Amino acid sequence: MAEIDARIASISAEYDVSLIGKSKYPEPGETRAVASLLHILNAYGEGHLRMVLSTLAETENNRASLDAVSLWCVSDLIRAFPQLVEHETTAWLSCFDAMPVGELQYVNNECLRGVVKLRHSLAGMLTERIYRRFGPRATQPDLFDDRRRMP
Repeated sequence: MAEIDARIASISAEYDVSLIGKSKYPEPGETRAVASLLHILNAYGEGHLRMVLSTLAETENNRASLDAVSLWCVSDLIRAFPQLVEHETTAWLSCFDAMPVGELQYVNNECLRGVVKLRHSLAGMLTERIYRRFGPRATQPDLFDDRRRMP
């Protein structure tokens, strides 16, 4: 594996994320997307990268979603919802706790690979979930919503 930027190695270790070579299939808590981590760090800063890692590595069932697509997607969403991330961080993380990011990635890959950029289509899928949780209809969902849970 090529030499890894010390900042990326240090920050990843803080979130218990192991950096692995491209020839190995990642297990939960491992990523091959070292270049993406470095690009995000250089483009948006350390605090932003920490929030990306916190959003994926510290929420329920999302430690297996540490690939380039999901890292960039979450980076985009953090920039799209800055007020939510900055002022309601616990609610943001709780929303990701409830999201089946891995399942949505699977659907995204199966249906849209080669058709659209996966980063953007996954962002759309996750945004719909975020909007339902925090948007104007969050307190009074649509009666006919297919995701409405019956007691």
